[in-house]
Amino acid sequence: MEWILAQPPSLNDQATIEGQAAGSIPELAIILIILLMIATIVALATQRLRIPYVTGLVLAGLPITEVLSRRIGLDPALVLNLFLPILIFEAAINTDISRLRSTFKPIALLAGPGSILSSGIIAALVKYGLGLDWIPAVLIGIILANTDTVSMIAVFKEIRVPSRLSTIVEGETLFNDAAALVSFNLILVIYATGSLTVVQGIRELLLVSVGGAVVGAVLGYLSLPLFVRLDDSLSSLLLTVALALGTFQIGQFLGVSGAVSVVIAGLIFGNLGLPRSSSASDRMTLLSFWEYAGFGVNTFIFLLIGIEINPLTLWRILPSILFVILAYQIGRILSVYLLLAGLRWFDRPIPTRWQHVLVLGNIKGSLSMALAVAIPLTLTGRDLIIELVFGSVLFSLVIQGLALPWLIKRLNIGHGSQRMQEAGKLQIQLIAAKAAQDELDSLLKSGVLPKAVYEELWASYQAKVAESERTLRDFYNQYRANQTGSGRPGLDAIRRRLLLAEKGAVNDALRKRIVPEDLVQPYVKELDEKLLTLEDD
Repeated sequence: MEWILAQPPSLNDQATIEGQAAGSIPELAIILIILLMIATIVALATQRLRIPYVTGLVLAGLPITEVLSRRIGLDPALVLNLFLPILIFEAAINTDISRLRSTFKPIALLAGPGSILSSGIIAALVKYGLGLDWIPAVLIGIILANTDTVSMIAVFKEIRVPSRLSTIVEGETLFNDAAALVSFNLILVIYATGSLTVVQGIRELLLVSVGGAVVGAVLGYLSLPLFVRLDDSLSSLLLTVALALGTFQIGQFLGVSGAVSVVIAGLIFGNLGLPRSSSASDRMTLLSFWEYAGFGVNTFIFLLIGIEINPLTLWRILPSILFVILAYQIGRILSVYLLLAGLRWFDRPIPTRWQHVLVLGNIKGSLSMALAVAIPLTLTGRDLIIELVFGSVLFSLVIQGLALPWLIKRLNIGHGSQRMQEAGKLQIQLIAAKAAQDELDSLLKSGVLPKAVYEELWASYQAKVAESERTLRDFYNQYRANQTGSGRPGLDAIRRRLLLAEKGAVNDALRKRIVPEDLVQPYVKELDEKLLTLEDD
């Protein structure tokens, strides 16, 4: 065997390498500036035209494909290892576990059996409709059964929808991302090994998903005491960045799902860590940072999606792309309407109008494209899979992204009565004033604020509290006097939280063997019946 020893580069070679590296930095900076300027123009245009921001980014990226595509591209490793953890963590820390718990059953149906059913339908249609082998067909099914979180949340920020609907969508997409990655990696294992039994597959899924949840829970809880001890908000920011990116990498290194790990770690930190923050300003700093990080990542991802897609290439296989679009729409329709039809047997039913939104809101995004590009080069038909996925993503972001706000308005889902809006403003004022009073108490106890200044400021906020409470009380009395009135003051949302708190406390007492199970079951059943009678908020 002959060994070829690499000679160290000469001084001239080193100078050449350094010159190339130095020359690439200004070029990268220029490209970055161009992308930022394009994104700014798109933001202004979408505000004026009232179209989704992410849709505008994709459309803006299409004309500059030939100009920049040779210098930059949608790197799947960058998306999966950097962008995806940031997006998942940002969504997780802003998710209220109590609301997630109240909508867990529909979320579990859609993100679990719904995702599997949709993937199977898409795979079968693509297999027999386009004549692909099973492995490529199943990969397309998994990739296109995934729903993009960013696009849906962006629409809901512009058009107010019931909080239960938005929680279901956010929860489904949050766990759907993790489920798609787990399923995708499992199919690649089957492709690499050549075979995998059902028992082995189930064992692998449980190991990867449950192991990811354990890793995320451990790292999330370990971060809490560190976060409490950090008095500097900037140091806290560094901790959260390390938690988001580190959790994903540790999960991947241990052979479990990094996405599931980030979801669990983010939920724990957002619901247990942030409330322990020393001041409201520190919490706002953290949340504002992650909001900006998520916005920046989304901006570059969707702009790069537009740059990555070549319309001329897609035009040549347009019939196949249209068939794949039809396939994933059929998969979504059947999974949503069939599964949610049986939800009424064990949970509050989902209104049909909401189901229409869930079907049309099946928008694809960056994860679908990253997974398509991450398919091994040795897989037969890889280029065709990428083109089919890219065409479906383009249709989804543009056509469905533009149609979804119209559908929500058409179904009158996001419309609230004038009385409801007034009650909401009063509730916001009451919450804000109470929070300011709590902060004043903290400043007084820490010695930052003199007693005289504290009393003056506290009295001004108390006047707002008293006015808001008086108006809300009158509003509530009017509602009680006329139950059939058109304006509900949103009290069912508060009742639901109280009932869930009761249910959680009783179940916790049962776990600790404080109360007997035969007495707990009828009480919990009664609470569930009360929950089913409440209107959707």
